[in-house]
Amino acid sequence: MLTVLTTLIPALLPALSDGLRGVIGRITGNAGAKPQNVAEVISIMQADTERLKAIAQLDTPTGQVSIWVANIRALQRPIAVGLVLAGYLYSLAYANQLPQATLDGIAQYAQMVTFYLFGDRSYMYLKGK
Repeated sequence: MLTVLTTLIPALLPALSDGLRGVIGRITGNAGAKPQNVAEVISIMQADTERLKAIAQLDTPTGQVSIWVANIRALQRPIAVGLVLAGYLYSLAYANQLPQATLDGIAQYAQMVTFYLFGDRSYMYLKGK
């Protein structure tokens, strides 16, 4: 029961916060954080651009880091995703030979990886942004 709650609560928090935000928006008439003029729209767009630049800069090698170290670090995420998904597929094929606790753990890792790959983008698409 506890593992179900620890999986469901973080998964539902974004939807719950958006629902609460929608209720507050309906009460206030959606007059919250909308830009009031062109200058505010431009400043918001510039802030988004700076944020994307900062995120892109995190994956570029700088300073004393060798280029091959940066390449290995960049490959860690796809390799980890592949290993977790391969382990999940293996556990599905041989489910009768593994303990239930092991199957549950592997399934939780596969859920995390699946959300990493598709969840955030799907949620933003469904949300309309």
